[in-house]
Amino acid sequence: MDFIKELYAFLKARKKFWLLPIIIVMVLFGGLLILAQGSAIAPFIYTLF
Repeated sequence: MDFIKELYAFLKARKKFWLLPIIIVMVLFGGLLILAQGSAIAPFIYTLF
């Protein structure tokens, strides 16, 4: 949780809020990859791509 607070403080201090959507998309894709590692959801994820 500390990492998220630090990241937000960095974005706020440096006025780099345009990075926020990029970070969110990368986290979502990472979550999809983790789910696709061998779950019952994997066939449905593969149909998206």
